[in-house]
Amino acid sequence: MMEFIVNYLPLFGILALVFVFVKNAWVAKQSEGEERMSRIAKNIADGAMSFLKAEYKILSIFVIAVAILLYFKGSSEEGSHGMVALSFVVGAICSALAGFIGMKAATKANVRTTNAARKSLGKALEVAFAGGAVMGLGVVGLGVLGLSGLFMYYQSIWPGADNLGLVLNVLSGFSLGASSIALFARVGGGIYTKAADVGADLVGKVEAGIPEDHPLNPATIADNVGDNVGDVAGMGADLFESYVGSIIGTMVLGAFIITPDFAGLGAVYLPLVLAAVGIIMSIIGTFFVRVKDGGNPQTALNIGEFGSAGLMVIASYFIITALIPESVEGLPSGAMGIFYATLAGLVAGLGVGKITEYYTGTGTKPVSSIVRQSETGAATNIIAGLGVGMMSTMVPILLIAAAILISHHFAGLYGIAIAAVGMLANTGIQLAVDAYGPISDNAGGIAEMAELPSEVRERTDKLDAVGNTTAAIGKGFAIASAALTALALFAAFMKVAGVTAIDVSKPTVMAGLLVGGMLPFVFSALSMNAVGRAAMAMIEEVRRQFRDIPQLKAALTVMREVDSDMSKATKEQREIFDAADGYAEYDKCVDISTKASIKEMVLPGLLAIIVPVAVGFIGGAEMLGGLLAGVTTCGVLMAIFQSNAGGAWDNAKKMIESDGRKGTDAHKAAVVGDTVGDPFKDTSGPSLNILLKLMSVVALVIAPSIALNIPAVTSHNEAVTIELHNTAQVKEEVQKTIKVKVNDANQKVVTITTTTTIGDEKKVATETLEGEDAEAFIKEHESI
Repeated sequence: MMEFIVNYLPLFGILALVFVFVKNAWVAKQSEGEERMSRIAKNIADGAMSFLKAEYKILSIFVIAVAILLYFKGSSEEGSHGMVALSFVVGAICSALAGFIGMKAATKANVRTTNAARKSLGKALEVAFAGGAVMGLGVVGLGVLGLSGLFMYYQSIWPGADNLGLVLNVLSGFSLGASSIALFARVGGGIYTKAADVGADLVGKVEAGIPEDHPLNPATIADNVGDNVGDVAGMGADLFESYVGSIIGTMVLGAFIITPDFAGLGAVYLPLVLAAVGIIMSIIGTFFVRVKDGGNPQTALNIGEFGSAGLMVIASYFIITALIPESVEGLPSGAMGIFYATLAGLVAGLGVGKITEYYTGTGTKPVSSIVRQSETGAATNIIAGLGVGMMSTMVPILLIAAAILISHHFAGLYGIAIAAVGMLANTGIQLAVDAYGPISDNAGGIAEMAELPSEVRERTDKLDAVGNTTAAIGKGFAIASAALTALALFAAFMKVAGVTAIDVSKPTVMAGLLVGGMLPFVFSALSMNAVGRAAMAMIEEVRRQFRDIPQLKAALTVMREVDSDMSKATKEQREIFDAADGYAEYDKCVDISTKASIKEMVLPGLLAIIVPVAVGFIGGAEMLGGLLAGVTTCGVLMAIFQSNAGGAWDNAKKMIESDGRKGTDAHKAAVVGDTVGDPFKDTSGPSLNILLKLMSVVALVIAPSIALNIPAVTSHNEAVTIELHNTAQVKEEVQKTIKVKVNDANQKVVTITTTTTIGDEKKVATETLEGEDAEAFIKEHESI
């Protein structure tokens, strides 16, 4: 059975894509509803596709330029090959395709979910989740098909264990391609969605006093496009890259473990087999997601997600024991050690997700504290949100640290990498649950814009509320997996580059550490400032339309007169309101968001690629190791802080709204807090996950070019490992020279010269023994 799985790994990727095709066809068959709903949905779909087209046009230039550089780099160095450029291009195409498939499915499912919500909650959940499943299984299908297909192809070109290092180095280009596209998609999508959201919220809600999804709001289509661009295409590319990165990092480390079966490559195949079987478990999990009217959608999603995870744990045990023997060199606890490491990763991922839910969920103690402090204005709301975000880093970091220590204890560095794979094996259903959120959000927006009955909006709001929780858990998973994936790639880089330790007492390493720690702050600043600039342009445009388009101005006056409740409107007021339909210039707002996000995504994206290359070639492999350690530490903390603070502000506002306190001073303060938190949770926070992994992947790709001279490291007379400053494992070289001579008094004199070399430092100590001491020493060492 295991032989079959190993030999036909690409089939599992194809199976996932067949499932995607079937699900997509089913969604397309569902009714869109009335003409007005179809028109709104078409505007959203057109806006989303125009963004993707503009983004991919810019990225294609970047991909071609980097592929040419990689071809020449690979062709000119030992241990690599020009084919690394092919891996890079295939990785970039798969990542872009994952975003495209998800976007197409989401913009198709949103209006059909709205229409299904007119019938029942259960039907609406079925349609929204089917749209999410297309995204989830599309990502894992492309990941497994691309990786296993390329791996088998390269093995046929360079067969044998001797060429394994070359094959894996060339394959790492796939992860670089996926990471590059993911970063641009996340940053560009985040800037787009938040520029539109801030414009729709501040001018629509606060200034004009109308709901954000109201058809009179010119930014409303851009806002709904942004949900797809940021949360569907962005999240898809992010988890695709984590998924691929964790598998490649584990394969590189697995190459140092020789197993008796599968041509010695059991540890290399293990992450691919876990991912392939994870596809089957995710597909099974999708059939568990069902809800009856009056039921809880959250329970249905949990049954699917946790049921799939439970099946994966059982399958993992049998896969690991089949591929890895009970005792093997390089794995102290053998197969069971790897199984425990996988469990540690899975438990940490679920734990971080649950803690994220606690700090960001409606009705929880931290979010309620922000609601209370909104009573005294925007300043106290923001202070409370910052405090919640900072405090929320503690438990997730302790969980991630525990997962690292446990997995390392049982299976070394390979264990840390396999923990990341264990966490991401269920990416298919995890991402399906994530993508369901923005589809439900869009469905609610379409219900509002099409002025459907209130019970339809209530059903979509119920789905959307669950979507916010699943998105928070998804973000927790994404951060935890990013930390472990970055560490796996970092460990793989150290192996390939011949770096035995990151010694912070060395000035170059300490400098790298500090620069690495600074990067997440600069990166966050660039993306936040970009959102600020784009939002200003959006706000000006929405204000202009409210001011200069007479029909909109008159309709807004009516809205204020009836306090945003059109059921109170007179016949004349209704006529004035209806006359404004179609006058809002949605396309101008969509254009502002598209242009701003494309322009602003370039600098943060290039920063992540250029800095590790510059540090690696100028400062060397050890300084680059310091840089990666710094960026991983600060990046994980910043990502958790920003994502959770933003989520807490958002749900604090929703709690005030659900209490019927819209328009109060507390609500206005909460809207300001939510607006500050928007770029935190949807732009800079999620983008940091990719920054950590992309920099580690870049380091892994350039590792053969900057590798330390291995013979110089290993050739010494006597090598022992000592612990220096209790921080790092380093090599100590000790050489002893013993001379015996007779002095004038006819006594033997022993001179012992000890030369100790630690890193670049050399210490010489001389000890002289005379008389009885010399005699005793000679007697003890008679072989001299």
